Amino acid sequence: MINLEPLWITCKLALITTSILFVVSLPLSYWLAYSRFKIKTVIESIVSLPFVLPPSVLGFYLLLAFSPGNAFGKFLDHYFNLHLVFTFQGLVIASVIYSLPFMVHPLQAGFSNLPVSLKEASYTLGKSRFITLIKILLPNMRPSLITGAVLTFAHTIGEFGVVLMVGGSISAETRVISIVIYDEVQAMNYHNANIYAGILFVFSFAILLCVYLVNHNFTRTKFLQ
Repeated sequence: MINLEPLWITCKLALITTSILFVVSLPLSYWLAYSRFKIKTVIESIVSLPFVLPPSVLGFYLLLAFSPGNAFGKFLDHYFNLHLVFTFQGLVIASVIYSLPFMVHPLQAGFSNLPVSLKEASYTLGKSRFITLIKILLPNMRPSLITGAVLTFAHTIGEFGVVLMVGGSISAETRVISIVIYDEVQAMNYHNANIYAGILFVFSFAILLCVYLVNHNFTRTKFLQ
């Protein structure tokens, strides 16, 4: 029998992670796109680490950091009574770190591809940086916003290594659908594993299809204008 609870936990994790990253990545990607500080290269490298770092390595170090036996985990436990190992809260933080480049890079590319004249014209008309960002820049980089949000959501849904290390497989808490597939295969329940894997496959394809359709329609509309 198929249990839909892991699917709900997975979607909740993906939605929270995407929302947090959208807020965090907007100012970060704006700074990366327009800043000329030499330290920018270091920050870009740190942001891009999850692209090349094996999930198990990142998950291992996050597990050590969150553990109450180490300084950071002990600090959170002592002063905030916050436990991040094998909890949903820890899973959210780990997912935010692991999915960071999937939000930052599309937004950074969107900012970089905008004509400089848009900002200059807005500033000439007396608009502030914030108003320029909200009313001028963001509406003109809608495909990048959608791409970043959708890719982050999809990537979070497919997470395994980091989730397994930090969250484990606790029912009704951290047992997401990718972990369920692994557990079903380990138990040789290939029928259930196939159903869960099929759900992820169809869902991932639908998400990518939506991204390409939206970007295609937006590009076509701008061309016709």
